[in-house]
Amino acid sequence: MVFDNCTIHPTAIIEEGALIGAGSFIGPYCVIGAHVTLGENCTLKAHVCVDGYTTIGENTVIYPFASIGSAPQDLKYKGEKTELIIGKNNKIREHVTMNPGTVDGGGKTIVGDNGLFMVGVHVAHDCILGDNVIMANNATLGGHVTVGDRALIGGLAAVHQFVRIGSFAVIGGMSGVESDVIPFGRVKGERATLAGLNLVGLERGGFDKTQIKQIQKAVNMIFSGEGNLDERIEDVSKAYHGDDLIMKLVEFARQKERFGLCQPAPKKAA
Repeated sequence: MVFDNCTIHPTAIIEEGALIGAGSFIGPYCVIGAHVTLGENCTLKAHVCVDGYTTIGENTVIYPFASIGSAPQDLKYKGEKTELIIGKNNKIREHVTMNPGTVDGGGKTIVGDNGLFMVGVHVAHDCILGDNVIMANNATLGGHVTVGDRALIGGLAAVHQFVRIGSFAVIGGMSGVESDVIPFGRVKGERATLAGLNLVGLERGGFDKTQIKQIQKAVNMIFSGEGNLDERIEDVSKAYHGDDLIMKLVEFARQKERFGLCQPAPKKAA
Protein backbone atom coordinates (compact mmCIF):
# COMPACT_ATOMS: atom_id res chain seq x y z
CA MET A 1 0.00 0.00 0.00
CA VAL A 2 1.17 3.49 -0.86
CA PHE A 3 -0.04 6.54 1.02
CA ASP A 4 0.99 9.89 -0.44
CA ASN A 5 2.88 12.25 1.84
CA CYS A 6 1.96 10.29 4.97
CA THR A 7 4.15 9.38 7.91
CA ILE A 8 3.39 5.86 9.08
CA HIS A 9 5.31 4.21 11.89
CA PRO A 10 6.62 0.76 10.98
CA THR A 11 4.75 -0.84 13.89
CA ALA A 12 1.36 0.45 12.69
CA ILE A 13 -1.00 -2.05 11.04
CA ILE A 14 -3.17 -0.76 8.21
CA GLU A 15 -5.43 -3.32 6.55
CA GLU A 16 -5.76 -3.53 2.78
CA GLY A 17 -8.58 -1.26 1.62
CA ALA A 18 -8.17 1.51 4.17
CA LEU A 19 -7.94 5.03 2.74
CA ILE A 20 -5.49 7.40 4.41
CA GLY A 21 -5.56 11.09 3.46
CA ALA A 22 -2.46 12.95 2.37
CA GLY A 23 -0.35 14.46 5.12
CA SER A 24 -1.63 12.14 7.83
CA PHE A 25 0.52 10.78 10.65
CA ILE A 26 -0.04 7.24 11.93
CA GLY A 27 1.94 6.65 15.11
CA PRO A 28 3.35 3.54 16.78
CA TYR A 29 1.14 0.47 17.21
CA CYS A 30 -1.96 1.98 15.65
CA VAL A 31 -4.40 -0.43 13.98
CA ILE A 32 -6.64 0.72 11.12
CA GLY A 33 -9.32 -1.53 9.65
CA ALA A 34 -10.00 -2.24 5.98
CA HIS A 35 -13.13 -0.07 5.73
CA VAL A 36 -11.75 3.06 7.40
CA THR A 37 -11.42 6.38 5.56
CA LEU A 38 -9.13 8.92 7.16
CA GLY A 39 -9.14 12.51 5.90
CA GLU A 40 -6.14 14.65 5.08
CA ASN A 41 -3.71 15.76 7.78
CA CYS A 42 -5.12 13.53 10.48
CA THR A 43 -2.94 12.42 13.39
CA LEU A 44 -3.20 9.14 15.28
CA LYS A 45 -0.72 9.55 18.10
CA ALA A 46 -0.05 5.93 19.15
CA HIS A 47 -1.95 2.76 20.13
CA VAL A 48 -5.13 4.00 18.43
CA CYS A 49 -7.61 1.48 17.02
CA VAL A 50 -9.96 2.61 14.23
CA ASP A 51 -12.25 -0.10 12.90
CA GLY A 52 -15.55 -0.71 11.11
CA TYR A 53 -17.07 1.46 8.41
CA THR A 54 -15.61 4.62 9.89
CA THR A 55 -14.99 7.95 8.19
CA ILE A 56 -12.91 10.62 9.94
CA GLY A 57 -12.63 14.18 8.64
CA GLU A 58 -9.47 16.15 7.98
CA ASN A 59 -7.24 17.60 10.70
CA THR A 60 -8.63 15.35 13.39
CA VAL A 61 -6.22 14.30 16.15
CA ILE A 62 -6.73 11.05 18.07
CA TYR A 63 -4.73 10.29 21.21
CA PRO A 64 -3.44 6.96 22.59
CA PHE A 65 -5.73 4.06 23.43
CA ALA A 66 -8.83 5.52 21.81
CA SER A 67 -11.11 2.90 20.26
CA ILE A 68 -13.05 4.33 17.34
CA GLY A 69 -15.61 2.42 15.25
CA SER A 70 -15.70 -0.91 17.07
CA ALA A 71 -19.00 -2.80 17.26
CA PRO A 72 -21.92 -1.14 19.08
CA GLN A 73 -22.56 -2.18 22.68
CA ASP A 74 -26.05 -3.35 21.79
CA LEU A 75 -27.20 -6.95 22.06
CA LYS A 76 -29.38 -6.52 18.97
CA TYR A 77 -26.33 -5.82 16.80
CA LYS A 78 -25.48 -8.84 14.64
CA GLY A 79 -22.61 -7.51 12.59
CA GLU A 80 -24.61 -5.46 10.08
CA LYS A 81 -22.84 -2.84 7.95
CA THR A 82 -23.38 0.37 9.89
CA GLU A 83 -21.32 3.53 10.02
CA LEU A 84 -19.50 5.99 12.24
CA ILE A 85 -19.00 9.38 10.60
CA ILE A 86 -16.73 11.89 12.36
CA GLY A 87 -16.28 15.41 11.03
CA LYS A 88 -13.16 17.54 10.71
CA ASN A 89 -10.93 19.29 13.23
CA ASN A 90 -11.89 17.10 16.16
CA LYS A 91 -9.68 16.36 19.15
CA ILE A 92 -10.32 12.88 20.52
CA ARG A 93 -8.34 12.24 23.69
CA GLU A 94 -7.09 9.12 25.44
CA HIS A 95 -9.39 6.12 26.00
CA VAL A 96 -12.34 7.67 24.12
CA THR A 97 -14.78 5.16 22.60
CA MET A 98 -17.12 5.94 19.71
CA ASN A 99 -19.36 3.26 18.21
CA PRO A 100 -21.15 3.01 14.85
CA GLY A 101 -24.92 2.95 14.49
CA THR A 102 -27.36 0.07 14.49
CA VAL A 103 -29.94 -0.93 11.90
CA ASP A 104 -32.86 -0.01 14.17
CA GLY A 105 -31.30 3.39 14.89
CA GLY A 106 -30.78 4.43 11.29
CA GLY A 107 -27.38 2.83 10.82
CA LYS A 108 -25.20 5.86 11.55
CA THR A 109 -23.50 7.54 14.45
CA ILE A 110 -22.57 11.09 13.43
CA VAL A 111 -20.12 13.45 15.12
CA GLY A 112 -19.82 17.00 13.80
CA ASP A 113 -16.82 19.29 13.35
CA ASN A 114 -14.49 21.01 15.83
CA GLY A 115 -15.36 18.87 18.83
CA LEU A 116 -13.28 18.16 21.93
CA PHE A 117 -13.75 14.76 23.53
CA MET A 118 -11.69 14.48 26.68
CA VAL A 119 -10.26 11.38 28.38
CA GLY A 120 -12.64 8.43 28.70
CA VAL A 121 -15.61 9.91 26.83
CA HIS A 122 -18.10 7.42 25.36
CA VAL A 123 -20.34 8.15 22.36
CA ALA A 124 -22.72 5.22 21.91
CA HIS A 125 -24.44 3.86 18.83
CA ASP A 126 -26.78 6.06 16.79
CA CYS A 127 -25.86 9.29 18.56
CA ILE A 128 -25.90 12.48 16.50
CA LEU A 129 -23.66 15.31 17.66
CA GLY A 130 -23.46 18.81 16.21
CA ASP A 131 -20.45 21.07 15.75
CA ASN A 132 -18.20 22.48 18.49
CA VAL A 133 -19.42 20.01 21.08
CA ILE A 134 -17.27 19.58 24.20
CA MET A 135 -17.49 16.48 26.37
CA ALA A 136 -15.33 16.56 29.49
CA ASN A 137 -13.55 13.61 31.09
CA ASN A 138 -15.55 10.38 31.37
CA ALA A 139 -18.81 11.89 30.17
CA THR A 140 -21.01 9.27 28.50
CA LEU A 141 -23.87 9.28 26.01
CA GLY A 142 -26.31 6.38 25.83
CA GLY A 143 -27.52 5.19 22.45
CA HIS A 144 -29.60 7.43 20.17
CA VAL A 145 -28.76 10.65 22.03
CA THR A 146 -28.73 13.90 20.03
CA VAL A 147 -26.51 16.82 21.03
CA GLY A 148 -26.84 20.28 19.49
CA ASP A 149 -24.10 22.65 18.37
CA ARG A 150 -21.84 24.11 21.06
CA ALA A 151 -23.28 22.02 23.86
CA LEU A 152 -20.96 21.23 26.77
CA ILE A 153 -21.26 18.07 28.81
CA GLY A 154 -19.39 18.09 32.11
CA GLY A 155 -17.09 15.45 33.52
CA LEU A 156 -18.64 12.14 34.65
CA ALA A 157 -22.07 13.20 33.40
CA ALA A 158 -24.26 10.45 31.96
CA VAL A 159 -27.00 11.06 29.39
CA HIS A 160 -29.81 8.49 29.12
CA GLN A 161 -30.47 6.88 25.76
CA PHE A 162 -32.77 8.81 23.36
CA VAL A 163 -32.41 12.06 25.31
CA ARG A 164 -31.98 15.31 23.34
CA ILE A 165 -29.50 17.98 24.39
CA GLY A 166 -30.19 21.37 22.79
CA SER A 167 -27.68 23.73 21.23
CA PHE A 168 -25.65 25.87 23.66
CA ALA A 169 -26.81 23.76 26.61
CA VAL A 170 -24.42 22.91 29.44
CA ILE A 171 -24.59 19.79 31.59
CA GLY A 172 -22.99 20.01 35.02
CA GLY A 173 -20.39 17.48 36.07
CA MET A 174 -21.61 14.17 37.58
CA SER A 175 -25.18 14.85 36.43
CA GLY A 176 -27.54 12.08 35.39
CA VAL A 177 -29.65 13.43 32.51
CA GLU A 178 -32.95 11.61 32.04
CA SER A 179 -34.98 14.30 30.25
CA ASP A 180 -34.51 16.55 27.21
CA VAL A 181 -32.44 19.66 27.89
CA ILE A 182 -33.67 22.82 26.17
CA PRO A 183 -31.34 24.86 23.97
CA PHE A 184 -29.40 27.44 26.03
CA GLY A 185 -30.27 25.56 29.25
CA ARG A 186 -28.04 24.80 32.21
CA VAL A 187 -28.75 21.61 34.12
CA LYS A 188 -27.07 20.06 37.13
CA GLY A 189 -27.58 17.59 39.94
CA GLU A 190 -27.43 13.85 40.57
CA ARG A 191 -30.74 13.64 38.70
CA ALA A 192 -30.35 16.74 36.59
CA THR A 193 -32.75 19.65 36.93
CA LEU A 194 -32.87 22.91 35.00
CA ALA A 195 -30.87 25.56 36.85
CA GLY A 196 -31.13 28.49 34.44
CA LEU A 197 -29.41 29.53 31.24
CA ASN A 198 -25.90 28.80 30.03
CA LEU A 199 -24.95 32.44 30.33
CA VAL A 200 -21.23 31.87 29.79
CA GLY A 201 -21.86 29.83 26.66
CA LEU A 202 -24.26 32.43 25.29
CA GLU A 203 -21.81 35.25 25.84
CA ARG A 204 -19.01 33.27 24.24
CA GLY A 205 -21.34 32.48 21.36
CA GLY A 206 -21.78 36.17 20.59
CA PHE A 207 -25.30 36.69 21.96
CA ASP A 208 -25.91 40.22 23.19
CA LYS A 209 -27.60 41.17 26.46
CA THR A 210 -30.91 41.94 24.79
CA GLN A 211 -31.06 38.50 23.17
CA ILE A 212 -30.15 36.78 26.44
CA LYS A 213 -32.88 38.68 28.32
CA GLN A 214 -35.45 37.69 25.71
CA ILE A 215 -34.41 34.04 25.95
CA GLN A 216 -34.67 34.23 29.74
CA LYS A 217 -38.20 35.66 29.52
CA ALA A 218 -39.25 32.93 27.12
CA VAL A 219 -37.81 30.21 29.35
CA ASN A 220 -39.58 31.67 32.38
CA MET A 221 -42.87 31.60 30.47
CA ILE A 222 -42.38 27.96 29.49
CA PHE A 223 -41.54 26.71 32.97
CA SER A 224 -43.37 29.02 35.36
CA GLY A 225 -46.30 30.56 33.49
CA GLU A 226 -49.98 29.70 33.74
CA GLY A 227 -51.58 26.61 32.22
CA ASN A 228 -49.99 23.27 31.38
CA LEU A 229 -46.64 22.91 29.61
CA ASP A 230 -48.08 22.58 26.10
CA GLU A 231 -50.21 25.67 26.60
CA ARG A 232 -47.24 27.66 27.87
CA ILE A 233 -45.13 26.58 24.88
CA GLU A 234 -47.85 27.85 22.55
CA ASP A 235 -48.04 31.10 24.50
CA VAL A 236 -44.33 31.63 23.91
CA SER A 237 -44.79 30.81 20.23
CA LYS A 238 -47.43 33.50 19.89
CA ALA A 239 -45.50 36.08 21.90
CA TYR A 240 -42.22 35.56 20.01
CA HIS A 241 -43.35 34.33 16.59
CA GLY A 242 -41.00 36.82 14.86
CA ASP A 243 -37.93 35.87 16.89
CA ASP A 244 -36.06 33.09 15.07
CA LEU A 245 -33.87 32.32 18.07
CA ILE A 246 -36.74 31.75 20.48
CA MET A 247 -38.73 29.88 17.84
CA LYS A 248 -35.89 27.33 17.73
CA LEU A 249 -36.44 26.88 21.46
CA VAL A 250 -40.18 26.50 20.85
CA GLU A 251 -39.69 23.89 18.12
CA PHE A 252 -37.35 21.90 20.34
CA ALA A 253 -39.92 21.95 23.14
CA ARG A 254 -42.72 20.90 20.80
CA GLN A 255 -40.76 17.89 19.55
CA LYS A 256 -40.58 16.12 22.90
CA GLU A 257 -41.44 12.45 22.36
CA ARG A 258 -39.95 9.79 24.62
CA PHE A 259 -39.11 12.12 27.48
CA GLY A 260 -40.39 15.39 28.80
CA LEU A 261 -38.30 18.50 29.21
CA CYS A 262 -35.82 18.74 32.05
CA GLN A 263 -37.62 20.88 34.62
CA PRO A 264 -36.46 23.25 37.37
CA ALA A 265 -36.13 21.65 40.80
CA PRO A 266 -39.27 21.95 42.96
CA LYS A 267 -39.16 24.94 45.26
CA LYS A 268 -38.53 24.04 48.86
CA ALA A 269 -41.23 24.88 51.35
CA ALA A 270 -40.47 27.91 53.51
